[in-house]
Amino acid sequence: MCVNWPGHMQGMLAEGLHLRPLNDIAALVVKLRFNCVRLTYSIHMFTRHANLTVQQSFENFDLKNTIAGIAQNNPSILNMTLVQAYGAVVDSLAAHRIMVVSDNHISQPRWCCDNNDGNGFFGDRYFDPQEWLQGISLAAQSLKSKSQVVAMSLRNELRGPNQNVEKWFQYMSQGAKLIHQINPNALVVVSGLSYDTDLSFLKNRSMGFNLDNKLVFEAHLYSFTNNMGDFWMSKPLNTFCASVNQGFEDRAGFLVRGQNPIPLFVSEFGIDQTG
Repeated sequence: MCVNWPGHMQGMLAEGLHLRPLNDIAALVVKLRFNCVRLTYSIHMFTRHANLTVQQSFENFDLKNTIAGIAQNNPSILNMTLVQAYGAVVDSLAAHRIMVVSDNHISQPRWCCDNNDGNGFFGDRYFDPQEWLQGISLAAQSLKSKSQVVAMSLRNELRGPNQNVEKWFQYMSQGAKLIHQINPNALVVVSGLSYDTDLSFLKNRSMGFNLDNKLVFEAHLYSFTNNMGDFWMSKPLNTFCASVNQGFEDRAGFLVRGQNPIPLFVSEFGIDQTG
């Protein structure tokens, strides 16, 4: 089972390295009985900031305390480039026999997600398709020698007013084939539409390839998915749970059944913990 470790925010560094040594965090993942980490990154880290050091990245935000924390807990990382630091995190996880799913979470480094953040779909303000292809290519090339990276995820939570099925097929097919060409040993994880909750369009049209059985689809399910949050308290629980299960089956679960089943990776699920 995987745990998510975000590295796609403005600092472009896996979170928590200013608080704990990298080795300690990797050991904690094992202690918590996870054997996999979904490690996120932003496209711009590879395409625009590849030569920026960790220290320079945080200096850009005047985060002196964060820099001091990294210097104390992970001094070897401070002068690495952001891409090197991402690789160092992968190496530490590998040393603890933890598998890694490298996940392109967003293009512009920032919190993810909402419909109008400019990162939702191909052609949005910060989501240039050609830069995206360049970014995932650079990520795949930098990680292809690291055997513990078992999967490359093309994009987290496609969404927003510009999403459409035709462009999904066009660009996700290009991206999947590109990653497979660079690293044929890695699984290629392909997400759906509407915040990765909808792959139902694949009922009527397949991608037309399986990348030598390396193709995996991805789905998310939260208690608040599709505005379900209020219904947990207002509807009969057994019938509502059945409705949620059926909805997931209709939008994504069907992929693992039938004559040509394809693996489905539920990479995010849970409840609203904002209180």
